[in-house]
Amino acid sequence: MNNDVVHPVPYYAQWESTDLVPDIIGGTVRAADDPLWQKSGADSPEEYAFWSWRVCGMACLRMALDYWRDTAPPTVSLATECAEAGGYVRHADRVDGLIYAPFAAYARQRWGLHATSRPELTAEEVRDEITAGRLVMLSVHPSIRTLAPAPPQRGGHLVLGVGVTDDALVIHNPSGFPGHSQQFAHVPWGDLERFYAGRGVVLGHTPAP
Repeated sequence: MNNDVVHPVPYYAQWESTDLVPDIIGGTVRAADDPLWQKSGADSPEEYAFWSWRVCGMACLRMALDYWRDTAPPTVSLATECAEAGGYVRHADRVDGLIYAPFAAYARQRWGLHATSRPELTAEEVRDEITAGRLVMLSVHPSIRTLAPAPPQRGGHLVLGVGVTDDALVIHNPSGFPGHSQQFAHVPWGDLERFYAGRGVVLGHTPAP
Protein backbone atom coordinates (compact mmCIF):
# COMPACT_ATOMS: atom_id res chain seq x y z
CA MET A 1 0.00 0.00 0.00
CA ASN A 2 1.37 3.41 -0.99
CA ASN A 3 1.04 5.93 1.82
CA ASP A 4 3.05 8.72 0.17
CA VAL A 5 1.83 12.28 0.72
CA VAL A 6 3.95 15.03 -0.85
CA HIS A 7 2.63 18.59 -1.04
CA PRO A 8 3.70 20.60 -4.14
CA VAL A 9 5.30 23.41 -2.14
CA PRO A 10 7.51 25.93 -3.99
CA TYR A 11 11.14 26.02 -2.84
CA TYR A 12 13.24 28.95 -1.63
CA ALA A 13 16.74 28.90 -0.19
CA GLN A 14 17.89 31.27 2.53
CA TRP A 15 20.34 32.68 -0.01
CA GLU A 16 18.92 34.22 -3.18
CA SER A 17 21.32 32.44 -5.55
CA THR A 18 20.40 28.83 -4.88
CA ASP A 19 23.25 27.57 -7.05
CA LEU A 20 25.80 29.38 -4.88
CA VAL A 21 24.74 27.78 -1.59
CA PRO A 22 27.58 25.21 -1.51
CA ASP A 23 30.17 27.90 -2.24
CA ILE A 24 28.76 30.30 0.36
CA ILE A 25 28.62 27.59 3.01
CA GLY A 26 32.09 26.41 2.01
CA GLY A 27 33.50 29.92 2.30
CA THR A 28 34.69 30.28 -1.30
CA VAL A 29 32.03 32.95 -2.02
CA ARG A 30 30.98 35.62 0.47
CA ALA A 31 27.25 35.97 1.04
CA ALA A 32 27.67 39.72 0.43
CA ASP A 33 28.84 38.88 -3.11
CA ASP A 34 25.62 37.05 -3.99
CA PRO A 35 24.62 38.86 -7.20
CA LEU A 36 20.93 38.53 -6.36
CA TRP A 37 21.16 39.98 -2.84
CA GLN A 38 18.76 42.84 -3.62
CA LYS A 39 15.89 40.38 -4.11
CA SER A 40 16.06 39.62 -0.38
CA GLY A 41 14.68 43.01 0.68
CA ALA A 42 17.94 43.92 2.45
CA ASP A 43 19.19 47.51 2.31
CA SER A 44 22.78 46.54 1.52
CA PRO A 45 24.96 43.52 0.73
CA GLU A 46 26.20 43.63 4.33
CA GLU A 47 22.66 43.55 5.72
CA TYR A 48 21.88 40.65 3.41
CA ALA A 49 25.02 38.79 4.48
CA PHE A 50 24.14 39.28 8.15
CA TRP A 51 20.64 37.90 7.81
CA SER A 52 21.23 35.26 5.15
CA TRP A 53 22.89 32.88 7.60
CA ARG A 54 20.00 33.26 10.04
CA VAL A 55 16.79 33.18 7.99
CA CYS A 56 16.18 29.48 7.50
CA GLY A 57 12.89 29.98 9.34
CA MET A 58 11.87 32.86 7.10
CA ALA A 59 12.67 30.79 4.03
CA CYS A 60 10.35 28.09 5.38
CA LEU A 61 7.62 30.66 6.00
CA ARG A 62 8.12 32.05 2.51
CA MET A 63 7.58 28.60 1.02
CA ALA A 64 4.39 28.14 3.01
CA LEU A 65 3.10 31.57 2.03
CA ASP A 66 3.76 30.93 -1.65
CA TYR A 67 1.99 27.57 -1.39
CA TRP A 68 -1.09 28.78 0.46
CA ARG A 69 -1.25 32.52 -0.14
CA ASP A 70 0.37 32.88 -3.59
CA THR A 71 2.75 35.45 -2.16
CA ALA A 72 6.48 35.18 -1.49
CA PRO A 73 7.64 38.25 0.45
CA PRO A 74 11.42 38.85 0.42
CA THR A 75 13.21 36.87 3.08
CA VAL A 76 14.97 39.73 4.89
CA SER A 77 11.75 41.75 4.83
CA LEU A 78 10.03 38.85 6.59
CA ALA A 79 12.88 38.68 9.10
CA THR A 80 12.55 42.38 9.89
CA GLU A 81 8.82 42.03 10.49
CA CYS A 82 9.31 38.91 12.55
CA ALA A 83 11.92 40.65 14.71
CA GLU A 84 9.48 43.49 15.35
CA ALA A 85 6.96 40.86 16.46
CA GLY A 86 9.45 39.30 18.89
CA GLY A 87 10.39 36.28 16.82
CA TYR A 88 14.04 37.36 16.71
CA VAL A 89 16.14 39.42 19.11
CA ARG A 90 18.83 41.18 17.13
CA HIS A 91 22.18 42.16 18.63
CA ALA A 92 25.11 43.87 16.95
CA ASP A 93 26.79 40.65 15.89
CA ARG A 94 24.18 37.95 16.37
CA VAL A 95 20.49 37.11 16.42
CA ASP A 96 18.62 35.18 19.10
CA GLY A 97 15.91 33.08 17.56
CA LEU A 98 13.86 31.95 15.85
CA ILE A 99 11.70 32.11 19.00
CA TYR A 100 8.83 29.79 18.19
CA ALA A 101 5.88 31.17 20.17
CA PRO A 102 6.11 34.80 18.99
CA PHE A 103 6.92 33.58 15.50
CA ALA A 104 3.78 31.45 15.47
CA ALA A 105 1.75 34.42 16.70
CA TYR A 106 3.25 36.54 13.91
CA ALA A 107 2.38 33.91 11.28
CA ARG A 108 -1.20 33.79 12.55
CA GLN A 109 -1.78 37.51 12.97
CA ARG A 110 0.15 38.82 9.97
CA TRP A 111 -0.52 36.07 7.45
CA GLY A 112 -3.66 34.30 8.68
CA LEU A 113 -2.02 30.89 8.86
CA HIS A 114 -2.58 28.13 11.33
CA ALA A 115 0.70 28.20 13.28
CA THR A 116 1.46 26.33 16.48
CA SER A 117 4.70 26.26 18.44
CA ARG A 118 5.53 22.66 19.33
CA PRO A 119 8.40 22.43 21.85
CA GLU A 120 7.81 18.67 21.85
CA LEU A 121 7.02 17.09 18.50
CA THR A 122 7.72 13.45 17.74
CA ALA A 123 8.58 12.11 14.31
CA GLU A 124 5.26 10.24 14.32
CA GLU A 125 3.41 13.48 15.03
CA VAL A 126 5.31 15.14 12.17
CA ARG A 127 4.09 12.36 9.90
CA ASP A 128 0.51 12.81 11.09
CA GLU A 129 0.53 16.60 10.64
CA ILE A 130 1.88 16.40 7.09
CA THR A 131 -0.55 13.60 6.18
CA ALA A 132 -3.37 15.85 7.44
CA GLY A 133 -2.34 18.58 4.99
CA ARG A 134 -0.08 20.74 7.11
CA LEU A 135 3.60 21.66 6.79
CA VAL A 136 6.10 21.35 9.61
CA MET A 137 9.15 23.45 10.38
CA LEU A 138 11.60 21.11 12.11
CA SER A 139 14.69 21.96 14.14
CA VAL A 140 17.54 19.83 12.78
CA HIS A 141 21.30 19.96 12.61
CA PRO A 142 22.41 21.62 9.34
CA SER A 143 24.47 18.59 8.34
CA ILE A 144 21.19 16.90 7.46
CA ARG A 145 21.97 18.26 3.98
CA THR A 146 24.51 15.42 3.55
CA LEU A 147 23.00 12.93 6.01
CA ALA A 148 26.25 13.15 7.96
CA PRO A 149 26.83 9.98 9.98
CA ALA A 150 27.73 11.74 13.25
CA PRO A 151 26.37 15.29 13.65
CA PRO A 152 27.77 17.03 16.76
CA GLN A 153 24.29 17.83 18.08
CA ARG A 154 20.63 17.95 17.18
CA GLY A 155 18.89 21.16 16.11
CA GLY A 156 20.18 24.60 15.17
CA HIS A 157 18.64 24.84 11.70
CA LEU A 158 15.09 24.81 10.33
CA VAL A 159 13.83 22.79 7.39
CA LEU A 160 10.29 22.44 6.07
CA GLY A 161 8.64 19.04 6.08
CA VAL A 162 6.54 18.92 2.91
CA GLY A 163 5.84 15.22 2.52
CA VAL A 164 6.05 11.73 3.93
CA THR A 165 6.56 8.29 2.48
CA ASP A 166 6.70 4.94 4.20
CA ASP A 167 10.48 5.21 4.20
CA ALA A 168 11.30 8.91 4.55
CA LEU A 169 10.40 12.43 5.54
CA VAL A 170 10.42 14.72 2.51
CA ILE A 171 11.90 18.16 3.21
CA HIS A 172 12.71 21.48 1.62
CA ASN A 173 16.04 22.55 3.11
CA PRO A 174 16.85 26.30 2.93
CA SER A 175 20.58 25.49 3.10
CA GLY A 176 20.53 22.30 1.06
CA PHE A 177 22.74 21.67 -1.93
CA PRO A 178 21.32 22.02 -5.47
CA GLY A 179 20.40 18.79 -7.19
CA HIS A 180 20.90 16.87 -3.96
CA SER A 181 19.27 18.17 -0.80
CA GLN A 182 17.48 21.46 -1.51
CA GLN A 183 13.97 20.46 -2.51
CA PHE A 184 11.92 17.31 -2.01
CA ALA A 185 14.92 15.72 -0.31
CA HIS A 186 14.21 12.35 1.26
CA VAL A 187 15.49 11.82 4.80
CA PRO A 188 14.98 8.20 5.86
CA TRP A 189 13.06 7.94 9.11
CA GLY A 190 15.92 5.98 10.64
CA ASP A 191 18.35 8.81 9.86
CA LEU A 192 16.12 11.65 11.02
CA GLU A 193 16.69 11.00 14.72
CA ARG A 194 20.41 11.86 14.40
CA PHE A 195 19.55 15.43 13.40
CA TYR A 196 16.10 16.22 14.74
CA ALA A 197 15.78 18.02 18.07
CA GLY A 198 12.17 16.95 18.57
CA ARG A 199 10.64 20.44 18.28
CA GLY A 200 9.27 22.74 15.63
CA VAL A 201 6.32 24.74 14.35
CA VAL A 202 3.26 23.33 12.60
CA LEU A 203 1.85 25.47 9.80
CA GLY A 204 -1.54 25.16 8.15
CA HIS A 205 -3.66 26.90 5.56
CA THR A 206 -6.21 28.40 7.93
CA PRO A 207 -5.95 29.70 11.48
CA ALA A 208 -6.63 27.30 14.32
CA PRO A 209 -10.15 27.78 15.78
